[in-house]
Amino acid sequence: MKLSGMSFFQMASQRMRWLGARQDVVAQNIANADTPGYKARDVGAFSQMVNDTRSPAGLAVTNAGHIQGSSKSTAPVRVEEDATAWEAGLDGNNVTLEQQTIKSAEVSENYRLAADLYRKGHDLVTLAVTGIR
Repeated sequence: MKLSGMSFFQMASQRMRWLGARQDVVAQNIANADTPGYKARDVGAFSQMVNDTRSPAGLAVTNAGHIQGSSKSTAPVRVEEDATAWEAGLDGNNVTLEQQTIKSAEVSENYRLAADLYRKGHDLVTLAVTGIR
């Protein structure tokens, strides 16, 4: 049974993908905390990603003989300058490690929640199909 085709599982998968992208951006911000002129970045809202109907980033398939990548169902995650950055230093860098740590903890908690929902959904489908807990 393909669970990724069900809307609940697809939404949970998209949420986890978005959270993973956001964690990557937070890690890049932390890595560049001492880079002069670096501006903190963040990803666009999850609802923006879900509602975005643009084609996914990546290589375009222009011939039937081309191999399609796995990004077929991947919606783009927008990375933009963080308008909520707390402050900027004299060198123009506006990354605050405390703020990035809070964001990282928030992403971690939300990822765990999405993974738990996915697992619970899988358990419910298994129970409905097999009757075995």
